[in-house]
Amino acid sequence: MSPDFNSGMSEQRVDEWLGLVRRFLQILAARKKRQFSRRVSIGDLLTERGDNAAAYGFGEGTTMYDNVLVLGDVRVGRHTWIGPGCILDGSGGGLQIGDWCSISAGVQIYTHHTVNRSISLGEKPVDYAPTRIGNGVYIGPNSIVQMGVTLGDKAIIGANSFVNRDVPAGAKVFGCPARMREAEMDPDCGTTCLVGRGCSV
Repeated sequence: MSPDFNSGMSEQRVDEWLGLVRRFLQILAARKKRQFSRRVSIGDLLTERGDNAAAYGFGEGTTMYDNVLVLGDVRVGRHTWIGPGCILDGSGGGLQIGDWCSISAGVQIYTHHTVNRSISLGEKPVDYAPTRIGNGVYIGPNSIVQMGVTLGDKAIIGANSFVNRDVPAGAKVFGCPARMREAEMDPDCGTTCLVGRGCSV
């Protein structure tokens, strides 16, 4: 079968190519499961997380899933893990993330928002402000960090939190909006949970 891709390809040829692609993806999926005991999207079957991060100039040892959306000026330090389904928005003056951070699945970090433009029916501009994430920061799954926020070194952001103000170094914040609270690690799921409130994921 020659690699003859054109819009006039017969349905039979399309089905033949589709069968080959599917078989190839099945082989890659089986290999990924065997190597890492995980199932991932097609993009992560075809790429390596370390290569994804390196392509954006992120630091040594940093990894990033293929389906992470990266916009504008985003700078990431060394040995940081960026989970699947994240949004890293550096379009509003730059997003800086330090070393040894964990950016969990579904996290969204912004440097702009369009609220004022929308409610003014376009009369006001888009708002922009740089966002900074320190070293050793943990951001729990599905959390949102608003534009202009600084997270200090070793801060912990609980799952499903909305962070719209600065967080001091070493602080633990949770909730919507995120506030400083007492927390402990849940031994069953390994995530930070509010004392007496049960698991946050």
